[in-house]
Amino acid sequence: MAIKVVKLCLSFMFNVVPGNPQEVIVPPAEGVAGGGTAYGWGDSGIHDSSTLRGTIDPAKVPSTDLVHVWCMPSTATVGPHDMPRPLEPVSLLAARNERESIQIAIRPKVYWGGSGTAGAVQVQCTDLCSPAGDRLVVGQSLTLRRVVPVLGVPDALVPLDMPVSLISLSPSETTTIWVSIDVPSAQPPGQYEGELIITATKADAGSAAQCLGKSEKHNLYRELRNCLEIVETVDGKPMDEVVERVKSAATSLRRVLLSPSFADFFSENGPVDMMDEDAISNFSIHLKLSLTVWDFVLPATPSLPAVIGISDTVIEDRFGVEHGSNEWYEALDQHFKWLLQYKISPYFCRWGDSMRVLTYTSPWPADHPKSDEYLSDPRLAAYAVPHSRVVSCGDTAEDYLQREVEILKTKSHWKKAYFYLWDEPLNVEHYDSLRSMAAEIHVYAPDARVLTTYYCGANLPSLSCPSDAPLAPNNLEAFLKVPEYLRPHTQIYCTSEWVLGSREDLAKDIIAELQPESGEEWWTYVCLGPSDPLPNWHLGMRGTQHRAVMWRVWKEGGTGFLYWGANCYEKATVASAEIRFRRGLPPGDGVLFYPGEAFSSSHEPVASLRLERLLSGLQDIEYLQLYASRFGRDESLSLLEKTGMYLGPERYTHEHMPIDMMRSEIFRTCRS
Repeated sequence: MAIKVVKLCLSFMFNVVPGNPQEVIVPPAEGVAGGGTAYGWGDSGIHDSSTLRGTIDPAKVPSTDLVHVWCMPSTATVGPHDMPRPLEPVSLLAARNERESIQIAIRPKVYWGGSGTAGAVQVQCTDLCSPAGDRLVVGQSLTLRRVVPVLGVPDALVPLDMPVSLISLSPSETTTIWVSIDVPSAQPPGQYEGELIITATKADAGSAAQCLGKSEKHNLYRELRNCLEIVETVDGKPMDEVVERVKSAATSLRRVLLSPSFADFFSENGPVDMMDEDAISNFSIHLKLSLTVWDFVLPATPSLPAVIGISDTVIEDRFGVEHGSNEWYEALDQHFKWLLQYKISPYFCRWGDSMRVLTYTSPWPADHPKSDEYLSDPRLAAYAVPHSRVVSCGDTAEDYLQREVEILKTKSHWKKAYFYLWDEPLNVEHYDSLRSMAAEIHVYAPDARVLTTYYCGANLPSLSCPSDAPLAPNNLEAFLKVPEYLRPHTQIYCTSEWVLGSREDLAKDIIAELQPESGEEWWTYVCLGPSDPLPNWHLGMRGTQHRAVMWRVWKEGGTGFLYWGANCYEKATVASAEIRFRRGLPPGDGVLFYPGEAFSSSHEPVASLRLERLLSGLQDIEYLQLYASRFGRDESLSLLEKTGMYLGPERYTHEHMPIDMMRSEIFRTCRS
């Protein structure tokens, strides 16, 4: 009964309107159909809005006459000059503990605003509900962010108000909204449906509340209130799981009830005429969202550790916090917790002389409760242990290291620990210092893992293997012999993908030099290289090129990945200062998120499209791991090739469809 009540109330709250006609017919977008995502052709026809003349009142004109709306996949680059496509319902596939995203593009057909704007639209979301009454709640599992250009390239994802947002549209430009659905690990599998409602409104509307007509507010308020009162009466009935679902529904409904949309509500106009109500409702564009949640649960701890550096000096400079102060700890804590949602393992870092680097995941000593909270978090796949104290406290470096290691060795999470001591050592002096530091660590913990990054190749401007002590007659052979030179002082050999270029055979040569029986691993990294068309995270690269970074790691057999920096933009001493990429680096290199203050009054970091695609790539690995566990790694590799998703560093899909084909095939063959 309770479930029927919720569904009844929702049916009153939101009228479902079939696909809305669009004005221009163009060929379907590359990679936006097939598999678990359908964005392709439909029966949308041509809708002529040329008859609109003079002053336009958006409250009296269907929104389909005022704006184009269409959908694009998360790998698409949707710029301000992108032209409209047909609008289709969205159908997505997601595992539990997975995030799946799409993009909604909006472009004005005519102008009804003023002061340099084409007009404004109100964007409203509903919860996604299953026939059983389960739901994915707006503002928790479903979020909206506006795609904002950086150096003219769509990249920053600025959060929008939920569940209703007001967005100003620029004349002759396409505005893009990034829609993300986070499926909790315990979410019941099933088919979930909801919708996005887009309504043209006056550009000078001061708030979402003003965007609603009084009749709409009256009807919505009445139905929400009735639904809430009825649902709350199920408390105490012998249907525990139903009660929990209904309580969740009541919470979300109450939040909407108390939103600013109803702050000034008291109807003075009596009952609303149903014909007028339907006409007003039908002015909106209704985009149907359908999500299939299947029974696979992505592991809480990622199968492949992706360790990403966060510069503490950038945080100190930009946010004006003193190293070691309470504000400093709070700033680092905020960054660490925010980044965990991306299934990466953050470490903080600062560089010293000759690329010596101090890296640490927890800024607190090992015996501090916060350290145990950080390092035992199941979402963390690996953590960096500092070789020396992060915040000076008077004790000697040797005493500090011994005490830290002895404490950490007793913890169950010690197996996730690694020491990253030197970034790309260049000569014998660097390597000798590195080996000396590693030897000291191994005195206290023989099983400690030391990670060393290095690169060396015939076409690179400098060599990061001992340049004054040749190991082999040519650069490539010297590169392959670095493990022999560093053994037993390094356990994780982390090489640049720049060295490999497009030669996958070199990966086999590198792995052949290692001793996995002794705990040696091969990790990789990208930085200012490799460049286009190889996978990397530079600004302006294709969406599939960003996502393919992780496909490459998995196919080549790496067991981990490192990225040198995610917040390494140019120095600034004001949080809201303009973001500038570092000179001499490709745009986007070393920057995967931005300070929130650069875009709004929010203090929460703003993700980039590239960070979201990093997450998608890591999730793809979990799908491939599942398939390999059922059918073997060779079959997983074969699936990559059969779908056309990834064949090699220069041969990966530029379209989204093969990604959906891979995911759908794994869903079809591996679901319970």
